[in-house]
Amino acid sequence: MSSPRAQLESFLAGERGDVSPALRAAPVEGEARAAAVLILFGVLDGIPSSRAGAHVPTDLDVLLLARASTLRAHPGQVAFPGGRVDAGDTDATAAALREAREETGLDPDGVDVLGALETVPLAFSRHEVTPVIGWWARPTPVRAVDAAESAEVFRVPVADLLDPARRGVTVIRRDGREWRGPAFALSTARGPRIVWGFTAMLLDGLFDRLGWTEPWDAAREIALPMPPSVERA
Repeated sequence: MSSPRAQLESFLAGERGDVSPALRAAPVEGEARAAAVLILFGVLDGIPSSRAGAHVPTDLDVLLLARASTLRAHPGQVAFPGGRVDAGDTDATAAALREAREETGLDPDGVDVLGALETVPLAFSRHEVTPVIGWWARPTPVRAVDAAESAEVFRVPVADLLDPARRGVTVIRRDGREWRGPAFALSTARGPRIVWGFTAMLLDGLFDRLGWTEPWDAAREIALPMPPSVERA
């Protein structure tokens, strides 16, 4: 089997398909704000996953953060580093790397940018988000740089995310309607975290396209840690 980096490069160079069809089904109406996130994979320098039989190496990881609970938008949610594309950014890649540095303290010079996925519309927040895929060739320490923005920054073994025992769906029921989406239950240094919404949909779709997904129970509901807002991403 080729390395995860080689698989990512091959995927980005070929017919990638759509990793987020459910999000693309609701395009932004009118003018949208450009944004970018960094999906950063690497080789974990801490404790790897203890799982056996995963479809990926146990030391493969991805960088995530937990947003501060005091934020107006998506408080407490687990997310990729990222944010809006500023006037000083040359493109979405520059924005993703800048935001990752500002939020986690990583050195962008240690990141090899492998490519980007198709821009994803977020109708409710009126953003169009470009997911940038990176490989952490020379990792540097990370932390929650600004407590007003991020509560925690952590590197998650991908094998743990793929664990069927940690997978399920979140269900939001409101006004006679129901929204279901993939979810991942994690344990971090500060306690349990649920990855859901936009972040989980991107991870779920990407894992599927890469052939990393293991069979999991899509009927298993994972409770959200707090009452969600109407923003589902």
